Amino acid sequence: MSSVIREPIPAARPVIGEEEIEAAVRVLRSGRVVQGPEVAAFEEGFSELVDGRHCVAVNSGTSALHLLLLALGIGPGDEVIVPSFSFAASANAVRLVGADVVFADIEPGSFGLDPAAVEAAITPRTAAIMPVHLYGHPAAMDKLMPIAQKHKLAVVEDACQAHTAALNGTPVGAFGDGGTFSFYPTKNMHSLEGGMVTTADAEIARTLRLLRNQGMEQRYANEIVGANMRMTDVSAAVGRVQLGKVLGWTAQRQANAAYLDQHITAPAVTTPPLAEGVRHAYHQYTVRIQGDRDAAMAKLSEAGIGNAVYYPTPIHRLKPYWEPDQKAGRSWDLPETERAAAEVVSLPVHPSLSADDLERIAAAVNELGDNQ
Repeated sequence: MSSVIREPIPAARPVIGEEEIEAAVRVLRSGRVVQGPEVAAFEEGFSELVDGRHCVAVNSGTSALHLLLLALGIGPGDEVIVPSFSFAASANAVRLVGADVVFADIEPGSFGLDPAAVEAAITPRTAAIMPVHLYGHPAAMDKLMPIAQKHKLAVVEDACQAHTAALNGTPVGAFGDGGTFSFYPTKNMHSLEGGMVTTADAEIARTLRLLRNQGMEQRYANEIVGANMRMTDVSAAVGRVQLGKVLGWTAQRQANAAYLDQHITAPAVTTPPLAEGVRHAYHQYTVRIQGDRDAAMAKLSEAGIGNAVYYPTPIHRLKPYWEPDQKAGRSWDLPETERAAAEVVSLPVHPSLSADDLERIAAAVNELGDNQ
């Protein structure tokens, strides 16, 4: 008797359906393909996800962070407090504007900035705090915002993994001076590639629009030094289609996560906690694995379960940050960051999973046992 060979379950699966294809073709046929009506409509639609804030579309999540820092006037001589447990873009944007990165440790549950560590890291040069809503779980904004207000610091939300996430009813991207989102293909919604900046301040929004378009509002009437970080109308059209689906996808991700929470029982595996008042977007379903993580990941892969580590090397240990810190005799005490980087594994949670997929994932994880 031959055994049934089942397809591997990917860790992530970008959605590009017929509606997205038709939207892209429609724009291509129109001939209006860059920074046109589709971008404006996408900005207007996305505003509904962030309590009506001004939205400025750009060409990537990294550009969103970069331009927001510039619009806030952050630059050389300033320090920005950033978690080291994040994608490098969080810190890279700070470096790109000439400011200094100060790393603070994270909370073990949310993987977001630890408010106590943030307060301890503040110096006279601190200009901003950058909470990262990692994996789709909001950072502790209810505690971080009072710290920022007390010390008169800007708050730049990196919400690139957290579309539709919320804390106590307030969506991420609507807490700080500005928020940033990514529309990379593996995110909870995408526009092929792109980003969005959100802000309640109309002047900051206008500055962002100038910065993304060579400093111009009117053609050839350059007001400031800017760059070309515009979103195409093709991307915006795809994003508009996905915007109509993202709330449903979030609900499916939450249902998938709830199933895994209930059915994963392996002693070596800790499922992701959920803080009180949180609406988790579950960009990733990230567990902690005790024992031999590499062996556990290999077993999951052999069982056809996609898995990945986000992120195996904290930013402060990456070459562009580690080498300058070593030369300056500077070190960072980040025990929770180091522990997370050594233990985390992300499992499939995307909305394309079937009931059979979820059963397979839980069963394969439970086969790990105590992982000794």
